Amino acid sequence: MPDILILMATRNGERFLPDQLASIAAQSHRGWRLLISDDASTDRSRQIIGDFIRTRPEGQVALVPGPGRGATENFRSLLRQADLGGSHLAFSDQDDVWERDHLSRAVESLSRLSVPLAVYGCRMRICDESLKPIGLSAPAAAPLGFRNALVQNMLSGNTMVMTSAAAHLLQGAERRTGPVPVHDWWAYQMITGAGGAAVLDPAPGVLYRQHDSNVIGLDRGLRALSARVRGHLGGRSGTWARQNSAALGTCAALLTPENRRCLEAFTRALSAPLPQKIAGLRRSGIYHQSRRDRLAFWLLVALGRF
Repeated sequence: MPDILILMATRNGERFLPDQLASIAAQSHRGWRLLISDDASTDRSRQIIGDFIRTRPEGQVALVPGPGRGATENFRSLLRQADLGGSHLAFSDQDDVWERDHLSRAVESLSRLSVPLAVYGCRMRICDESLKPIGLSAPAAAPLGFRNALVQNMLSGNTMVMTSAAAHLLQGAERRTGPVPVHDWWAYQMITGAGGAAVLDPAPGVLYRQHDSNVIGLDRGLRALSARVRGHLGGRSGTWARQNSAALGTCAALLTPENRRCLEAFTRALSAPLPQKIAGLRRSGIYHQSRRDRLAFWLLVALGRF
């Protein structure tokens, strides 16, 4: 069974951090290492991590200082520092809880794929602050791939586990990549863009805790829906698409020829007048997971908000 290096970004997570650390320690897959980057927490997070380190075998868990520029940059900093070797790589948030077989299921799923470059994600059991289940995240309705990744983030970072080849790809690409909206979306795009496989396990493997301090929570309820609509109508989707496109462009040499052509068509369309934009986006081959997603996307395009 492969060794797995887990990257965890923390900041002021004392309320929930002990639960997540305990769930990592309880994994049925025993061959894991944990690298934690703490972004200048002002609560007891660093003490909790220090206490956890002392309960584990020497060298299994390490703590480093974060860059102090938010969660995405904290994960990118972890990726730069990671001693990958031949390890698989996993991302972990500070406030979730992993099912006991999360890592072992991920490894098994990745081992069944026919390509060495691959990333796994799973559905999440959505929970309230006390971990009471309140629903499930959406399953995949269409195959995952680069043309989907350009417009949708289907793999949540707190569920991601990837092969060693995919981890090395990301580490190399990170050094030349500019700003990205979120690290997990960029990872989904880079791995599939380079010809890798992506799989979303239909069975939940993570308890996804919803609380008032989530960096990115699920769009549940009228308030969340309203915030999401305001963000999209304010042009957020288009801004993020341009950031992602620019980041991928700096690593175009790592993409397959077919996906480079797709990215070029997509990038040109983003700055084109509306008729040419619609034609260019269609020509790029992008697709969405559901009819609702597709209709919402083309409405934003028609309104000039993408």
